[in-house]
Amino acid sequence: MSSTRKTFRPTGFARRRAARAQEEERAGTAGSPPERPWHHLPDGTFRNPPGCENRGGKQRLKHVGPYFLEMMKLGTKKVDVPEGHVVPRGEAVRALAEHAESDHDFLTWVGHACFLIRMGGYTILTDPYLTTYAGPKGVGPRRFVKAGVPVSALPPIDLLVISHNHYDHLDERALAQLPGKDRMTVLVPLRLGDFFRERGFANVVELDWHECHELDGLAVTALPVVHWSRRSGWDTNRTLWAGFAFKTAGHHLFFGGDSAYGPIFEELGEKYGPFDTALLGIGAYAPREMMHASHATPEEAVRMGRELKASRLVGMHWGTVLLTIEPPFEPPARFMLAGTNGGYERDDLWIMRIGETRLLAGDWPSNR
Repeated sequence: MSSTRKTFRPTGFARRRAARAQEEERAGTAGSPPERPWHHLPDGTFRNPPGCENRGGKQRLKHVGPYFLEMMKLGTKKVDVPEGHVVPRGEAVRALAEHAESDHDFLTWVGHACFLIRMGGYTILTDPYLTTYAGPKGVGPRRFVKAGVPVSALPPIDLLVISHNHYDHLDERALAQLPGKDRMTVLVPLRLGDFFRERGFANVVELDWHECHELDGLAVTALPVVHWSRRSGWDTNRTLWAGFAFKTAGHHLFFGGDSAYGPIFEELGEKYGPFDTALLGIGAYAPREMMHASHATPEEAVRMGRELKASRLVGMHWGTVLLTIEPPFEPPARFMLAGTNGGYERDDLWIMRIGETRLLAGDWPSNR
């Protein structure tokens, strides 16, 4: 399995580079360091794309106390999980095994932002939050449903793809359980590679926004999204965050990781679209004073999908762990309403059950 890495430059990049080279030659500055990308700050941290809001500010601070008090209250209450939200474990494992032995492209929602994706013969795992707590050493938000399938039931992973370093997307305890660390390729945003190398992963590739990692028949491109990163009190935005585009001869899929809405999505749609499928977060959005620069509302997710030129939208980042104060099962109804009002057919708005497997195309049976 061969791989290469290349960079997709913004429209007009070559023209601007040639003009800058001529200016440098006239000014005698040829050979000076290249211009720093917008999202790379002088202090070594990163920021969101132009025109997209960055998390923080004094206005947000006044809402922190009430937010955490409300979360503490909610944490003492049991979440009532609707019947049918989770596929019975045995059924989920059997369906996944059946699909994994086939040649079909499929999608399994393991929960939250964790998907098992089969595309072009490759098995891809995204953002594996699989254990109990979204936090360090048994603290933090506790998931109210188990992962859709256990680690032991996962087929061999070819690509492990991580969108950013938050605990509900990068689960160190789950990583320790994954077999095949010496054979799988790990794709991560900039400066997150050492985290994986230190934990025994042999083939780790860091990508900046718009950089592409190519395998035989599959191209994976890291794309800008609107979020932030932190894993401790002193590393805010020290590692990059990203969404990813997966492209084969048969499919083009967008995985959003975590993102708020921003004008970058229209730009991504123009440059990289259309997509046949977009996996977009629809939960963890309230209160807006706290979350507007971190997570999209269901309505914003639909807008993101339309601007990405995505034919099918899959709602994720909901129904797994209590991160914010909106009712945990509110997002699907809002997502479906916004989607149908926005011109999507109901069959192209997927609200999956945890553990459910669906085909990306064709009429081969899934466990819907």
